[in-house]
Amino acid sequence: MQPLAAIQERISCGDEQALAELCRLLHRKLEQFAHTLVRSRELAEEIVEDVFVKLWYNRQHITTIDNLSVYLYVAVKNQSLNTLSRKAKELVTASYDQLDITLTHTTADPHDQLVSAEMMQRMYDVVEALPPRCKMIFKLIREDGLSYKEVASILSISVNTIDAQMAIAVKRIAAALELTRPQKLF
Repeated sequence: MQPLAAIQERISCGDEQALAELCRLLHRKLEQFAHTLVRSRELAEEIVEDVFVKLWYNRQHITTIDNLSVYLYVAVKNQSLNTLSRKAKELVTASYDQLDITLTHTTADPHDQLVSAEMMQRMYDVVEALPPRCKMIFKLIREDGLSYKEVASILSISVNTIDAQMAIAVKRIAAALELTRPQKLF
């Protein structure tokens, strides 16, 4: 049984600790995702809390969810859009291309520590300069660890679009880090 499936089962039985564990696993990522949509830390926090409250309220049905992570991202997306609809109708019509997405630094793993600070800064700058939709897709895949299929489901776009956007991101990052052309030794 995968970890989220075990947590789902425990939540369906009324285990509050399991819900707390799920919150620890996904709360920060979901809040960052909500923030990219609503552009407000307070609203993002409120949205994620509402999603977890609704999940707890309907816990008897939680075991019917195939992919809890994608379900929560979609719930956060829907709740964010509903909130925007109530707060400001004009923001609901903005496309993903007009959203301001910020990439946050996460704690470095051993691989990141081996890469020079200059290379990391160049990569960060390139990612920040990506078009908003491309940046959001890159963040969801690389930072949040979601699959192409999961991101496609969350954003209601095709896997081919995800693939194309990731190709753009990788090409720009590689060019900035000078990985596309071989280095001359002499």
